[in-house]
Amino acid sequence: MSDWIERLKDEFILNFVEDDRWRYLVDGLRATIIITFSALIIGIVIGLVVATVRSTHDKTIETMHPGIGRTILKILNFICKLYVTVIRGVPVVVQLLIAYFIIFVSVTNGVVVGILTFGINSGAYVAEIFRGGIMAVDPGQMEAGRSLGFNYVQTMRYIVVPQAFKHILPALLNELIALFKETAVVGYVAVKDLTKGADIIRGRTFSPFMPLFGAALIYLVFVMFFSWIVGKLERRLRTSER
Repeated sequence: MSDWIERLKDEFILNFVEDDRWRYLVDGLRATIIITFSALIIGIVIGLVVATVRSTHDKTIETMHPGIGRTILKILNFICKLYVTVIRGVPVVVQLLIAYFIIFVSVTNGVVVGILTFGINSGAYVAEIFRGGIMAVDPGQMEAGRSLGFNYVQTMRYIVVPQAFKHILPALLNELIALFKETAVVGYVAVKDLTKGADIIRGRTFSPFMPLFGAALIYLVFVMFFSWIVGKLERRLRTSER
């Protein structure tokens, strides 16, 4: 037993203490967090726009009079549906490689490419989350907004979207959790994220156990923390609805 503990100690020193190799994990975690939260912000912006277009189409297209406005809305809805279908249908690692080697080939900063790629990817999923939340809001809320003198845009901005946002917050936090884990593939474009940092340590010490399980433990701790926040938020929302 003591020999096993001694070997574990030697492994820890070799992988994390010598040459300050722990910095690879710290720097990688920093890059992972930056990419995750920046991409989520981009995803929320894109998702809100796409969801607004799609929900507006679904709610109003049947009652709109033929004209330029109806045509523009149908075109925008088609573009948004195509975007969601393509992004959700192609693996994110393939999207990342296409973005790095083809679309953003002039961008030398892999972190920026990662943020843009995961932001665009997240936008498709957030759009469906927002659309579900908007469509779930009682139609009477739209009529109430109109009775207050608001136009359609104002009603969506001040009444419908805030109510939808309240109900989709747990789903958005779950998207954050998924995004945090998905960024593990950003090492494909030479970004030194948490996973890549662990792999660099493994390549230099030829000892895979400690760095890989260390990275896995860090991912697990953060996911458990985010999950705790989701659970607490869901309980608070249930309490406020009583």
